[in-house]
Amino acid sequence: MATPNVYDKLKALGIELPNAATPAAAYVMSVQTGNTVFLSGHTAKKDGKPWVGKLGANMTTEEGKVAARSVAVDLIATLHAQLGDLNRVKRIVKVMSLVNSTLEFTEQHLVTNGASELFFEVFGDAGKHARSAFGVAQIPTGSCVEIELIAEVA
Repeated sequence: MATPNVYDKLKALGIELPNAATPAAAYVMSVQTGNTVFLSGHTAKKDGKPWVGKLGANMTTEEGKVAARSVAVDLIATLHAQLGDLNRVKRIVKVMSLVNSTLEFTEQHLVTNGASELFFEVFGDAGKHARSAFGVAQIPTGSCVEIELIAEVA
């Protein structure tokens, strides 16, 4: 049985990849060494601007989950820019999520599901990954979520 084309899955989900993100400081968005690609942290954006908010203060878990899903779309766009073909992704290995949240907020893992679930939808079994989700006091530009990713590629 043929492996479904990643681009067909994106189209079926109604996802059009944006242009790859650009660095906001002195770093690059992606680095490949051997068969491993490391993506720098991508922050949530809404209407092209930083998606500012703090979970537990002025954002709900569900809103954070939507923001994390949007970050996943941006990460996929950067993977596409790095690889030229998303069908080269053998595995999403690791996801690390930083959630701008209050001290009392404890649902960072549920916010991060917004990204994880999209990786499963797009890459199938290859989208199943190890993961960390942290609550942090602040993220650059006041963004609500920042996510980085490590992938194995062919």
